[in-house]
Amino acid sequence: MSLPYFKQFEWDATIVAVDEKYGDVVQDDLLTESLPADLKIYKVNAFSKSITAKVGLGSLALRSLWPFLKKVNEILKKERFDLIYFSTTQFPLCILGAYWKKRFGVPYVIDMQDPWHSEYYQDKSKDQRPPKYWFSYRLHKFLEPIAMKAASGLISVSPDYISDLKNRYPSIKDIPSAVITFGAFEPDLKIANDNRHKFEPLLQTGFINIVYAGRGGMDMQKAVTPVFLALKKGLAEDAAVFSKLRFYFIGTSYAPAGTGKPTILPLAKKIGVDSQVVEITDRISYYHTLLTLQQADALFIPGSDDPKYTASKIYPYLMTGKPLMAIFNDRSNASGVIKACSNDAVLLTFEEDPGCLTDSIHQTLTNWAVGRLKPITLTAIFKNYSAEELTGRQVKLFERAIEYSSAGIITGVVKIK
Repeated sequence: MSLPYFKQFEWDATIVAVDEKYGDVVQDDLLTESLPADLKIYKVNAFSKSITAKVGLGSLALRSLWPFLKKVNEILKKERFDLIYFSTTQFPLCILGAYWKKRFGVPYVIDMQDPWHSEYYQDKSKDQRPPKYWFSYRLHKFLEPIAMKAASGLISVSPDYISDLKNRYPSIKDIPSAVITFGAFEPDLKIANDNRHKFEPLLQTGFINIVYAGRGGMDMQKAVTPVFLALKKGLAEDAAVFSKLRFYFIGTSYAPAGTGKPTILPLAKKIGVDSQVVEITDRISYYHTLLTLQQADALFIPGSDDPKYTASKIYPYLMTGKPLMAIFNDRSNASGVIKACSNDAVLLTFEEDPGCLTDSIHQTLTNWAVGRLKPITLTAIFKNYSAEELTGRQVKLFERAIEYSSAGIITGVVKIK
């Protein structure tokens, strides 16, 4: 989303990425349609998962760490760069920044799209923890300080992620940082719609289809539970009307296709509304997601019970103009964004009285069930969250990181013009 705009801010980008054939995620060829034609892209290999999985190492970051090291070494020997920017949730790769900075004198910025090392699951039961949690927790706890202590700047989707890192590593408390989420890139909606024939329809006709596309997890159940309770209440009062509602939770697991564990449907079964709920654990592609959001009658965004969580990809939901209900922790910055950027969205928080919360949701579902589907409208503030605007904020952070490094606060860095 930033790549189409870097050049207008006088930055040239060179991309180094893992060749897509080594990933086990859904492929989406349309992702390249909006990229600049002259963009330079290097692709690296990765060790085969069929081999590394035998010793329990399936992580793409670990499988591609050595190929990344070799390729970027090769590039930095031939060309000179102002900055290295890590924008990935494959966080172990970020430790290479410290090596490249020491060897080639190039500062680096890390984009924290999610927490890397986190204590969130430490007090959770085994069934609530992600797969291989014992190993990943210790690996991240070891690798994170290697990457962070030499970083020249931080970008994050949440202010809490930045404050946690600066508190954890006092040596970076003064480095430049900024909260910058994923921007709104309107051309993507058109790309998705123009290519709708390429995607399998996921929504069933004849219902009021309410869609959430994104990860699931036990931490989402605090937001989902009152919705299901309100739905149960509606079905008991007027089954003919409320049976028209169908909730879709799509792409709720990060596991490879066909192996994801449902986390939403079991809750629906427990409450007794599973006939109205569809959970698709398999991830779908980015443009398939955008098309499905546009095909929905209404949209739902559940937040995490972790107050540091932010729904960093809320802008596509807003751009569709569909009726929207969102439930977040009151401390989540996503609430403020939705409130500032849209009119007529139903925005609720965990802090509300449980009875009042259920009643508010019940009223919203009643309106939707009888066809009162009021679209949201965007405010003028929404333009502040466009991909172009946020790219401008990114490059300002880049420039501050370079200046910070070249001022000698972080030694051994050469500023290149």
